[in-house]
Amino acid sequence: MSTRSLTLDLHPIFNKGREIDEALENAVREAREKKAKELEIICGKGTGQLKKRVLRFLDRKDIKQIYHRIDKDKDNSGRIFVYFRWKRGQ
Repeated sequence: MSTRSLTLDLHPIFNKGREIDEALENAVREAREKKAKELEIICGKGTGQLKKRVLRFLDRKDIKQIYHRIDKDKDNSGRIFVYFRWKRGQ
C-alpha cells in the first residue's frame, strides 16, 4: 500500500466548468488506483466559487463514499485536503 500524496492544481482551468469536473474525477480515480493517502486540491482563494464547486463535487454521494474525510487548510483557504483509507480489495 502506498503512502503517496497527490496534488491537483485547478488554477489553470479555474473558469472551464467541464474541465474542472473531469480533473476532479480523474484525480479521485488516480488516488484510488494508486491507493493514495491524501489528495491536495488547490483551488485558490479568489472569490471562493471554485472552492464551493470542489466542495459540492466532494459532497456527491458516489464520491463521498470513496474518501475518509476532508480538511480545509487553516493557513491557506485556497487548499482542500482529501484523505483516504483503503481496505484490502478496494
